[in-house]
Amino acid sequence: MQNKLNLEGVEQQPLSQFAEKAYLDYSMYVILDRALPHIGDGLKPVQRRIVYAMSELGLSAGSKHKKSARTVGDVIGKFHPHGDSACYEAMVHMAQPFAFRYPVVDGQGNWGSQDDPKSFAAMRYTESRLTAYAASLLTELGQGTVDWQANFDGTLNEPRVLPARLPNVLLNGASGIAVGMSTDIPPHNLREVVAAAIHLLEKPKATVADLLRHIKGPDFPTGAEIITPAEDLRETYEKGNGSVRVRARYELEDDAIIVTELPYQSSAAKIMEQIAAQMNAKKLPLVEDLRDESDHENPTRLVIIPRSRRVDTEQLMAHLFATTDLERSVRFNLNVIGLDGKPGVRDLRALLKDWLVFRISVVERRLRFRLDRVTERLHILDGLLIAYLNIDEVIHIIRTEDKPKPVLMKKFKLSDTQAEAILNLRLRNLAKLEEIRIRTEQAELEAERRQLEKLLGSRARLKTLVKKELRADVEEFGDERRSALVSRAAAQALDESSLLPSEAMTVVLSERGWVRAAKGHEVDAGALAYKSGDAYLAAARGRSNQLAVFLDSTGRAYSVGVHTLPSARGQGEPLSGRLNPPDGATFAGVVIGEGDDKVLLASRAGYGFVGKIADLHSRNRAGKRVLTVPAGGGVLAPVPLPSGDALWLAAASNEGRLLIFPLEELPEMSRGKGNKILSIPPARVKSGDEFMVATAVIDERQSLLIRAGKRTMTLSQDDMERYEGTRGRRGSLLPRGWRNVLQMQASS
Repeated sequence: MQNKLNLEGVEQQPLSQFAEKAYLDYSMYVILDRALPHIGDGLKPVQRRIVYAMSELGLSAGSKHKKSARTVGDVIGKFHPHGDSACYEAMVHMAQPFAFRYPVVDGQGNWGSQDDPKSFAAMRYTESRLTAYAASLLTELGQGTVDWQANFDGTLNEPRVLPARLPNVLLNGASGIAVGMSTDIPPHNLREVVAAAIHLLEKPKATVADLLRHIKGPDFPTGAEIITPAEDLRETYEKGNGSVRVRARYELEDDAIIVTELPYQSSAAKIMEQIAAQMNAKKLPLVEDLRDESDHENPTRLVIIPRSRRVDTEQLMAHLFATTDLERSVRFNLNVIGLDGKPGVRDLRALLKDWLVFRISVVERRLRFRLDRVTERLHILDGLLIAYLNIDEVIHIIRTEDKPKPVLMKKFKLSDTQAEAILNLRLRNLAKLEEIRIRTEQAELEAERRQLEKLLGSRARLKTLVKKELRADVEEFGDERRSALVSRAAAQALDESSLLPSEAMTVVLSERGWVRAAKGHEVDAGALAYKSGDAYLAAARGRSNQLAVFLDSTGRAYSVGVHTLPSARGQGEPLSGRLNPPDGATFAGVVIGEGDDKVLLASRAGYGFVGKIADLHSRNRAGKRVLTVPAGGGVLAPVPLPSGDALWLAAASNEGRLLIFPLEELPEMSRGKGNKILSIPPARVKSGDEFMVATAVIDERQSLLIRAGKRTMTLSQDDMERYEGTRGRRGSLLPRGWRNVLQMQASS
């Protein structure tokens, strides 16, 4: 028998209920105590504890640096019982000038670099202290300005929030991922943010648009350019979330492009890898060389050497902006823990307004704290003055009475505090001049008390004081904007053809589908060497940065970059290795041109149309169907059209018939069967007895060259008149002996 488990006194609850509560508790812990900053000081708990622990260690800006391990030890031992590496990393982040717009920690040693922010040395090697800016977070800490809470083990107290004199939540920004929410607050310029805060103090009904007259946008520690349009920025600040587009800055130095500023949180090493990858893949032939010359004096100096002076640097950089981290979007999400202790996304006005409420509250608490101290001191001074005016009697009571304190209180109507202060007087303070000092201090404190009461009694005076202190901090910590706001068009990557050098090329296609490319246009393609059993089929002239379009016997078109084709010094390579034509298909011809250039497509069945080369382009290895081929028909080589309006189409059949008619009679299409060019009975096409064998397009100044075997014949404009007709006729017979026409072309 198994013993029953005794669950008496053990709380029981459903697993779903327990899991839900545990997850919600964990979620709230991550949101409130780890990931999101407080609107008051703009710090997360670990950052706040680091700053407070350093202040307790006396590590002010004027002190000597101390080992970072000492600070981390105090933080995790007294306030933040978590991993030392995570705590140290948070401390490093606050010291990195490329991460914080206004660093809080001043470090000595290796604190990482923009290339690799996590390349910092171990905490046993580095030393640190607080910066002068950190004083704006801590100066008023001991003046009753904020609430305190017990640390994790209840042995010490720590501030719930630091009494920040400046809106640090906007100045240094923050980023963090909680459960179900995140925050991404970019850094801003101190002068601009304070100007906006003062404007909101003076005009509480000011809109976000009004505030943006002062805050131009984020101000990143790494500089660079903000290219987000002003309207989009305004919308982002009004909603409290969105994104900001940041672009690197560059300048021209001799023949080189020098990148001097990178977008926020971008790595120079990663950008170099991205550019080098394009160069290695031969997708960036406009760049000759690339190197990183960054050093201590020039934290960012990336050198890009164009291939030649003819390279358009603006186009090149636009391509790099679009394809690398030289331009990137920075997330924007003003999600902070508010004064009510709850997280929420705020617009710019709401965030600044809540911070001003916090700041006014801090100042008011500071003034009340000081007023209490002044009042207490004046109370004590009143007692001391009574004692000095009756010094002999006071001394007598102290010397003769066993318990002089109650006697003094009764005799001179003193409070307990006053009597205690009199009893604690030193003999040296019984000098005759001490009365003058007391009266002088009384007068000064009375004046201060009246001033404090005036400030606390007037909301307007309180706001004036806040503005005065903000302006003083601007004078001490303010600096110029680093990130320029520039109106620029969005960067677009150049297509591959734009990046390639433009050189004259001739693409040669053989009967068996082997292809190669020769430099120049003065190439005798027929005289090249071909494999045994193979021969010349077609050639096309173009540029190295264009696409060669191949047409197969099924009417499918394929595109291949001319620059990728093998050199004509060899015998080339089969197109079937690059493309996937249908089984049994052969290649009929090749054409090269710009997208708007026109070409004649025709089938042996006597049909055809005029199309644009752009409609033939296809990156698909299987190509695209453009010409519908009737049963029994084949495909003729595509014929590029010359420039001009008065063009004529010449078409010949294997029966030796020639028809010439105006090209305008043939329609322009993107794909299809086309219209009838020569009238050939379908049955004869299907049987192979009669078919269209060649086409040519000529203008009114050209003659027509006809080849049949090794024989050639040239028809002048006058000769061609007897073959003219309307589209769709059978045409007129050529002279006897010219029945087997192989090729026709225009001749100058």
